[in-house]
Amino acid sequence: MDALEVAGGPDCARFVGGSVRNAVLGQPVDDIDIATTLTPDAVVAALKAAGLRSVPTGIDHGTVTAISDRRPYEITTLRRDVTTDGRNATVAFTTDWAEDAARRDFRLNALYADRAGRIIDPTGAGLDDARAGRIVFVGEAETRIREDYLRILRFFRFYAWYGRGEPDAGAMAACAALKDGMGRLSAERVTKELLKLLAAPDPRSAVAAMERAGVLERVLPGSQGHGRFEALCGLSDDALLRLSALSRPDADSGLATARLRLSNAQRDRLIGALDTEASLDISDRQARALIYRWGGGVVADQVTLAWADAPERGEDATRLLDLAAQWSPPSMPVGGADVRALGLAPGPLTGQALKAFEVGWIADDFPNEGHAERLAAILDELRPQE
Repeated sequence: MDALEVAGGPDCARFVGGSVRNAVLGQPVDDIDIATTLTPDAVVAALKAAGLRSVPTGIDHGTVTAISDRRPYEITTLRRDVTTDGRNATVAFTTDWAEDAARRDFRLNALYADRAGRIIDPTGAGLDDARAGRIVFVGEAETRIREDYLRILRFFRFYAWYGRGEPDAGAMAACAALKDGMGRLSAERVTKELLKLLAAPDPRSAVAAMERAGVLERVLPGSQGHGRFEALCGLSDDALLRLSALSRPDADSGLATARLRLSNAQRDRLIGALDTEASLDISDRQARALIYRWGGGVVADQVTLAWADAPERGEDATRLLDLAAQWSPPSMPVGGADVRALGLAPGPLTGQALKAFEVGWIADDFPNEGHAERLAAILDELRPQE
């Protein structure tokens, strides 16, 4: 702030958005954003003069990132929209704080604070909204949404994190009316926003509101009933696992990723979680076999989803979850060298012998001894086929 005020004078820069909102609410402040009347070139020059590094992260849209004490600060020139297409905006820079506030999404995000901590609320309602848990668009809801259809999901995301009571009726009506515009959005943006929503401490009311507005079906076509999801939210705060609870078991067909862009690891985890092998009825021995095959994380996901389907079976679920967390699968105790030591020449039978050994070893619950005898017996059965 010192660097900017040296160049632009007092009150040329204010904290804005989430950092101000969270400070008002007494919640943790992660990212710190600054709005300024200085142009991006002037911001870069001011930072350089102060010996601070800058990164032109979004300079066409007025954003420069300053690095101070290894922490990033996004500094954005005040803007007004010139044209919008539902995804991107062409902006012009301004020195009018009210114009900048008018283009923001929600009133509780259009809060500014000077370096002395004085709150500036250009809409006149953002401070009250934040304290009351109201998520209300700045100006006309439909106008804000048509500027960027991602604001539909952002409405439900902020409602999940900060909303209390029923969602704003005008916003709900606008989201329902314009939901088809979400088809213009990239899968990456939709996925990022949805996972942020599902990471909220309790996203159940927001997801129910999405369903009422027809937005959930637009994002996750064919999503299943929400009894499992609602129960799971009380068991796990994992956003991807919560997503799996909204997806049908045939996620491998592409249902859960039809409107999303998940990483390969996320998609594999989602598919693994929706497998039904690890029911709450399996024994510890069966669970160890599944952990060996799939890994403890996959089994834990399956068990947690099964627990959401049967909340009264917490004892069984806890037993299996503890096992998945604490039991480390042993390594296969024999290999090709052991087969060769018993006189079998390298070839296809080596793989058959090792596979047969592994199947029996798993079935016997991973014994620690008798490996040479077991392998020799298998080779005796296979040798006549040579």
